[in-house]
Amino acid sequence: MRASRPAPSFSGMTMSAEIIRISGLRKSYGPIEVLKGVELAFNGGEVHAFIGANGAGKSTLLGCLSGAVAPTSGSIRINGEEFSRLTPRGAIQHGIGIIYQHFQVIEGLTVADNIFLGNELRRFGAVNQKAQVEQSRALLARLGSNIDPKTLLDNLSIGERQIVEIARALHLHPRVLILDEPTAALSDREMEALHEVVRQLAKQEGLAIVYVTHLLDEIAKIADVVTILRDGAIVWTRPARAAPVADIARAIAPRPEGQGGPRHKARLGNVVVSLKDYRSDFTGPVDLDLKQGEIVGLYGLLGAGRTDLLESLVGARGHAGGEFRLGGKPVRIGGPDAALAEGVALVASDRNEQSLFGELTALDNLLMPHFAGLARKRATQISLFDQMAGALNLSPRNPALAGNRFSGGNAQKLVMGRWLLPDVGTRVLLLDEPTQGVDIGAREDLYRLLFRFAENGGAVLVASSDPAEIVSISDRVLILAHGRQITLLEGDFHEDEIVQLAHQSKSGIGAPRAHAAAAE
Repeated sequence: MRASRPAPSFSGMTMSAEIIRISGLRKSYGPIEVLKGVELAFNGGEVHAFIGANGAGKSTLLGCLSGAVAPTSGSIRINGEEFSRLTPRGAIQHGIGIIYQHFQVIEGLTVADNIFLGNELRRFGAVNQKAQVEQSRALLARLGSNIDPKTLLDNLSIGERQIVEIARALHLHPRVLILDEPTAALSDREMEALHEVVRQLAKQEGLAIVYVTHLLDEIAKIADVVTILRDGAIVWTRPARAAPVADIARAIAPRPEGQGGPRHKARLGNVVVSLKDYRSDFTGPVDLDLKQGEIVGLYGLLGAGRTDLLESLVGARGHAGGEFRLGGKPVRIGGPDAALAEGVALVASDRNEQSLFGELTALDNLLMPHFAGLARKRATQISLFDQMAGALNLSPRNPALAGNRFSGGNAQKLVMGRWLLPDVGTRVLLLDEPTQGVDIGAREDLYRLLFRFAENGGAVLVASSDPAEIVSISDRVLILAHGRQITLLEGDFHEDEIVQLAHQSKSGIGAPRAHAAAAE
């Protein structure tokens, strides 16, 4: 029988002893530097909240610690031993455990089987189920859980599965435990139970806990130390008691000097889209009146429900309840074709998978949805392409070039431009991450297209995970969290404000919607 290694004793450990020291850590992908000389330490007995916006470099840094990513330069010192890089096996052997946001446990297996998956206890060549059940029960009891190790994972709640993930990590005796968004899918009660487990592991067993979360008001409940990462560099590290939510939000998304409210100034017309108590499969209720000439930003974290709402409005996802009025009349859109007939168009977030026909020409990509209504003469189509290519500032202006030969920004111009053609009847433009993977020059071109569309009486609902983009182009901002509408901001609003609102935990949902002046 191959027995599990004995659990380490923490009785002689000095709390807050340094376990990991990261020095000058850099990571580049080609010319793009993702980590820029990170300096950071994690100590035993502490819960260290590690915070940053999407794209800040958190996942890359965690990948370096877990051995999944090789740093370009710098070092990681673990218990005094220095490494230029780690392998996944080496990270585990040196006491680093990581639990990802997306669970690694497997349905169809028992709790005990999941805890020992890949590290089974064997006797005479066969898995020793009895020993695994006994050790699993001891691990779960250590976490204050009475989950039956023999039960199938399928029968457990999300919170219970999270406990199984932690037990699985503890089986490998980590000194450092990284929790990546551990409460993103938990109920309030499950969140409180997890907090208790995390505090116990840090305070009673001396583990260093690296706690990644987007829920800013969770930090005061769980963290001892807070570190902010922005654009691949550490902004600051502070004791949690000296890191109020407002300071954290400003560090994640600082307010540039002189920034104040939207750049786009709308001349508003009649209400085009009216949502009253509107609910899609995941998102809602949402209340919004979108007017001619208006750009409304849709902001929220990953999983907030932005895409679900936009796709529901064109019939690509279900409509679960509430009212959708278009031009004053109730509509029930059954699919994208019906949406187009009503003048509602969606530009999806995944350009290559959902919008661009890579092997087809630029002309075909631009005109694809409209060939049935266009003159069949190629000369007429070329003339229309030339007209739009000029308006789009497309480069190169070659109608015969394949879609996959264009840069990300120019490919996005083709995708967006197909709904801005004259006489196609687009009244409402829904955009999901329209500038994702687009360079700054092409972004400005795309913004000009949006502004021109709005100035000509179009209405725009644009979802973006970039708070700077939302602030710069929007007349109002609708903020979502966990599928619920948090607020609809008007007037002057700022990056740090919308970031703070979007990072509310579940316990904050359902509070009265704040006007911009009250949300400061």
